[in-house]
Amino acid sequence: MNKLKTIIVLALFVGYSCLSNAQSKPNIIYILADDMGYGDVGAYNEDCQFPTPNLDRMATEGMRFTDLHTNSSVCTPTRYGIMTGRYCWRTEKKSGVTQGHSKHLMALERETVASLLKKNGYNTAIVGKWHLGQDFTFVGEAKSKVETTGENVDYKQAIKNGPLDFGFDYYFGISASLNMPPHAYIENRHVLGNLTYLADKKAIKAAGLVQAKEGWKADNFKQDEVLGTFTQKTTDWIKKTQTQFPDKPFFVYMPLNAPHSPIVPSKNFLGKSGIGEYGDFCMEVDWSVGKILKTLDELNIADNTLIIFTADNGCSPTAKFKDLHTQGHYPSFTYRGLKGSAWEAGHRVPFMVRWPDKVKKKTVNDYNICTTDLMATVADILDVELADNTAEDSKSFLPALLGKKLNDEDRGGIVHHSDAGKFAIRKGKWKLVLATGGGTRRKNPKDKPVINPADIELFDMEKDAGESTNVQHLYPEVVEELKSLLAQYIDNGRSTKGSIQKNDSGKRWEQLEVLKGYVKEYK
Repeated sequence: MNKLKTIIVLALFVGYSCLSNAQSKPNIIYILADDMGYGDVGAYNEDCQFPTPNLDRMATEGMRFTDLHTNSSVCTPTRYGIMTGRYCWRTEKKSGVTQGHSKHLMALERETVASLLKKNGYNTAIVGKWHLGQDFTFVGEAKSKVETTGENVDYKQAIKNGPLDFGFDYYFGISASLNMPPHAYIENRHVLGNLTYLADKKAIKAAGLVQAKEGWKADNFKQDEVLGTFTQKTTDWIKKTQTQFPDKPFFVYMPLNAPHSPIVPSKNFLGKSGIGEYGDFCMEVDWSVGKILKTLDELNIADNTLIIFTADNGCSPTAKFKDLHTQGHYPSFTYRGLKGSAWEAGHRVPFMVRWPDKVKKKTVNDYNICTTDLMATVADILDVELADNTAEDSKSFLPALLGKKLNDEDRGGIVHHSDAGKFAIRKGKWKLVLATGGGTRRKNPKDKPVINPADIELFDMEKDAGESTNVQHLYPEVVEELKSLLAQYIDNGRSTKGSIQKNDSGKRWEQLEVLKGYVKEYK
């Protein structure tokens, strides 16, 4: 009898320990706005011309980072960096973005944030815009525009090498941007709805699509309903998983379609901002965040839920900057540039973290971090060690969340990347831009020409965060140091400590002409 009692006690202890451990792991929600500028949130810009009460609430109830940078100034490479903790220019995708029918970009054997969390007991879901490629089945002879139009895709066949193959238990979303076909929802491995091929602008207009590209459209797909649908699907999944697995933590990655073009706010938000549809769409993004916060409150799980809000890059010129500026709204805030640029506004975006159990309210942090840092931070939270060939460009910001004062110099450098594949690197107060014009053709009408322009430009970000004056001629030693550091990061296949790793491809390194003589991989 005593032996039986001992076994029961031990079983209860083990069960309690497992339950306690599961409950101690925070739920994690990562909301990624699409093309939303630093100046598009009231908590960051007191002159923001439309209200963002829910995002402001996140800032009030958590920590607001003021010097967070996306690893690219366009969406596909940023998403790659978030998922893998690795710079996308290490892959064959060294500029631009994928299309709606592009093949998968991430290597199947590569660890992702989702696969790491799943291995550590999490339920995982993605609801929103994937834009990292997935493999459709093509029939007949491949056509030149197949990646964009998908005209010879067999949608009856299951999609391979998509989100479910990179650590997610559930996927509901769209393949790429809202203007790219297939104009349809995807659930897990299948496109939903009855499809019609739209072969020209007339057919696209007749189908009710705005600024859309030629391709297939589902009968149940309306552009102005997408953000609302994503929001509802996310809250439904959270409620369902909490009901079915109340003691199991969850991870939701919610990459929104807004306020990216086509700028199509729902009827409930049209005219709400008073400054045009871009402002209306930003307000709808704020509403979406509010719905997530409300769901956490209703389920009484807010305290141990780490929720992050950020954007994949700065505001796009499709927002019509001149019109917004006339009305007193500056999506890029006081920074130079916009989406696609190596200038600050291309990649410096809002980043707010709320985690009531751990993160102090109303805190502002100027520590220099990057969107690639999610993987290392998650590993730090879980107290797990990452493999040496995982998250090569990811550094944990958990100490910052817990209130520890960190030094940008100790962090090392952060590499920025423009839409054309041009580099910039930041370390501490210094930023080196290895291209003219911010490495992009896109222009912000408020920007005045750089003083002392050159092919390579150096800026003191403590004194000149607006990047108005190039000082590379005054600090040649800093230029050489940053060039050498960038070359080291490229050659080593990583920017963190660890053994040297290989970049996926050496193709198209011609963009590194300015580093010739520094980079061993240069071809």
